[in-house]
Amino acid sequence: MKIKNAIFFGKRMLTDFNENKHLTICPDNKNSKLSCYYFVFEEDKINTRGGNHPFLFDAQGIPQVHSYIDVVDTKGYFYYPITIGQYALAVFHTWLKTQDPDKKAYFLRFADWFMDKRTDDPMLGTYWLTETAKPEYGVNTPWKSAFAQSRAISVLLRAWQLTGDKTYLETATRALIPFTKDITSGGVSVDREKGETFYEEYVAAKPTRVLDGHGFCLFGLYDYIRAVPESVNPNGHALAQQLFDEGVEGLIRQIPKFDMGFWSRFNRCDLPGYPQDDPCTIGYLRLVRQQFLILHGLTGREELHTFSEKFRHYDRIPNILKMYRHKFRALKKLNRL
Repeated sequence: MKIKNAIFFGKRMLTDFNENKHLTICPDNKNSKLSCYYFVFEEDKINTRGGNHPFLFDAQGIPQVHSYIDVVDTKGYFYYPITIGQYALAVFHTWLKTQDPDKKAYFLRFADWFMDKRTDDPMLGTYWLTETAKPEYGVNTPWKSAFAQSRAISVLLRAWQLTGDKTYLETATRALIPFTKDITSGGVSVDREKGETFYEEYVAAKPTRVLDGHGFCLFGLYDYIRAVPESVNPNGHALAQQLFDEGVEGLIRQIPKFDMGFWSRFNRCDLPGYPQDDPCTIGYLRLVRQQFLILHGLTGREELHTFSEKFRHYDRIPNILKMYRHKFRALKKLNRL
């Protein structure tokens, strides 16, 4: 198992140098008519990530993702809402380019998947669960994810605008509710009481604070602000704006805590035994700094531009070598090598 893991992470390291060098950014991310997502995903590229198993598609064309390399007892293929949402957006991008009615129908099957797989709760709103385990966070039961909420919102709002079917909008609105609650109360946020609201990609027993996951959550919330004006749903619009503003302020206050002085941490995890310094990969650093640039364009907050430039200057060989030394120690501590 350890040899297999070492080979897996070795392959990932080799592909990492070229990862996210040329991300395509949507030029129009403020229009109320939702077009391309903030990053322009492409169907063929999503399914060819280095080191991962290829997707397994079900009869409706919904991709299933193989379990993580360090999952032992429940290996296999699972529906993974975060990835399903990303693939849905890639299909939507194909439809935007081609206007192919088959692609439109395919995209709407993704929206219907989110409708079918949702859980509705009178107190916790609408949410989606991921069933594959996350051993590094001690998560072995189906788990919530603010990132999955965000992906669902972005997909459902586009389906609503395509079809006029208000059930998509109503579900997207209820999907805002988990963002309002702490993970200790069945929600997907942490640190609100400190004025540093952070939305959790992986909801565990303690905060895990994955940096890019929080950024993607803000994109989903901003999609709602753009697409749903006060005239359509005043309460939903106001809530999405509040959650977005809280999340942006939380991000700005927390970014310095991710800064290692030469690189960025992948997360800031409070679980016992989790390494304090778990640096992100090269591709991840490039992704996050682009998220900061997009959010700077949406908010005008100069702190985001400053940190984007800082992270850009970190992306050089001496820092990369130093990062990998820290990464190796973190993987060893997590028993992943």
